[in-house]
This record gives sequence, structure tokens and C-alpha cells, in this order.
Amino acid sequence: MKDLIEYIAKSLVEHPEDVIVTETRGNRPRIELSVAKDDMGRVIGKGGRVANAIRTLLRVAAERQGKQATLDVTEPS
Repeated sequence: MKDLIEYIAKSLVEHPEDVIVTETRGNRPRIELSVAKDDMGRVIGKGGRVANAIRTLLRVAAERQGKQATLDVTEPS
């Protein structure tokens, strides 16, 4: 699932080298996506549409593995 999010994010942004995806494992995996400040708008999209579409893809991929997962888009550090 981490690889899927990383692939999608790197395809969307202008600075793919700044994409950082971390996954915390557990009963419900939590994936955090961080991109360059300039690319935040591309990943979130107008009204959050792109981020919600990525979350939908993640949810489908997780269900195929019999799990549930969440995606958080975090501020770059």
C-alpha cells in the first residue's frame, strides 16, 4: 500500500524527490504522505478531491488484503 501511495504522489508532483511516505503498521495501517510545500496543492486538489481520490484507491487496495488503512497528508517539515 505504501508503494501505491508513493507511486501516485510522485506522478502528481513537480518535485518527486521530496515525496516521503511512512507507514505505521498495526491493526489499521496509517500512511502519512509528505510532499514539498509547492506541491501540497497538487496532492490535495481543489476542495480535497485529489486527496479523497487517493484515499479511495488506498481503501480499495487495503480491502483486497483484508485490512483497513487511512491516509494523512502532512505538512512538509
